[in-house]
Amino acid sequence: MTENNGGLDAINEALNRSQGSFHIKTLLISGLGFFTDAYDLFIIGVVVSLLSLAGWTTIDTFYKGLISSTSLISAVIGAIVFGRLLDYLGRKRIYGLELGILIIGALGSAFLTPYNNVLALIGWRFILGIGIGGDYATSSTIMAEYSNTRSRGKFVGSILSMQSFGLVAGPLIALAFMLHGVSPAITWKALLAIGAIPAAIVIYFRLKMPEPPRYTAAARGDVNKAARDLKEYTGIHVDVSDDEKYVVKAKWSTLFRDRTFLLTLIGTMGAWFLMDWALYGNSIMSTTILSALVPSTIKGLPALIRSTEYTLLMFAVAAFPGYWIATFTIDRIGRKTIQLVGFAVMAISYAIIAIGYHSIIGNLSIFLAIYGVSYFFIMFGPNVTTFVYPPEVFPVTTRGLGTGMSAAGGKTGAFVGTFVDAIILGTDASAHLPLLFTILAIFAVAAFMLTLVLLPETKGKNLEDTSGEKRYTVKA
Repeated sequence: MTENNGGLDAINEALNRSQGSFHIKTLLISGLGFFTDAYDLFIIGVVVSLLSLAGWTTIDTFYKGLISSTSLISAVIGAIVFGRLLDYLGRKRIYGLELGILIIGALGSAFLTPYNNVLALIGWRFILGIGIGGDYATSSTIMAEYSNTRSRGKFVGSILSMQSFGLVAGPLIALAFMLHGVSPAITWKALLAIGAIPAAIVIYFRLKMPEPPRYTAAARGDVNKAARDLKEYTGIHVDVSDDEKYVVKAKWSTLFRDRTFLLTLIGTMGAWFLMDWALYGNSIMSTTILSALVPSTIKGLPALIRSTEYTLLMFAVAAFPGYWIATFTIDRIGRKTIQLVGFAVMAISYAIIAIGYHSIIGNLSIFLAIYGVSYFFIMFGPNVTTFVYPPEVFPVTTRGLGTGMSAAGGKTGAFVGTFVDAIILGTDASAHLPLLFTILAIFAVAAFMLTLVLLPETKGKNLEDTSGEKRYTVKA
């Protein structure tokens, strides 16, 4: 521990060594938001199909892509804005606001969208996305700042892995409505409205959380308040002295002036951009992609039910275990290794589908197996690690912005991927899938190289070391 630091290192060291129920409390408060994020983002693929069955006549290929992807581009705005506010105003003053925006967007899209009004639905989805983007910046940052060194990857990864429940819940709930004969006109509204419920449950607890002690000590220089908040929230008592105050002086512009941080930012944003293109393009468009496997004799609602069943199978068998295996092994295997292996297997799987598509598509089990392997290694790979990396590799006073910009890179990829995938697949998914998977294979190779060259290994290292903030720690 650094001597004569006025208590800053004492606060950091206490959290680095900590172990307690407050970790689980923080995880649940943060993670339930990500259940909501995943549900709201991925359910739109089913909703778009239901709109056509409900008699919406304005849904062409262009608008399908726009409805499916609008919340992703607004998530870019939310991630950057909330990321900057995290550093400027502090974590506590804005945590919970992003869920309030999400709730408004979810309920508005369900109940305030007139029949056949595509632009109104797009507007409400835009508002929803701002809240989702804000959640990406806030939750991982706060969880990282409360985590200990030994299990930080598991705790931060668990927040994202709560998405797995949202992924499975979406098609499961949709099937429940469709199989029980609820009309498409009611089902699409219900599916969108349900997305507000988990956020409403957890918003109160976010508003009651104190400022993370790491931020209070490092950014504000108030180690006494940091120690009081640490004691109140975690039960950990730390003796501190503010005779000599130390603060972290890294500013938002540091991310662009410091070569190390700039290259790291390129790595986190770039890898997340390429990964999210594959993840969201595949996930939101999974109903369309898997519809290529439905016999041409099955039409309308029965065809949607069948493709939704395939989607549920893929999420439950491949995605769900991938999330949690990555989460519980990341602190042993390492972030970089898992990310490299994930991108490598994704590239191979996509290449096999692209090259052998016309032979594979005729065999349902083989296609689902290869597609499932690619899905598993997105989750047991870059989907978890690209989320864990950013709050670990930027200083505490720029952590929100660095994390928000990284997430914005991802959501830009998600937006472009979902929109472009919808255009590529068009009205004949079966004919255009080889082109789509060729593009995804190339992107996976590019992301592998970005990871290999630009990103460090952070497992087993203290947060103040992986973030590089010690270089910017000075006497107040």
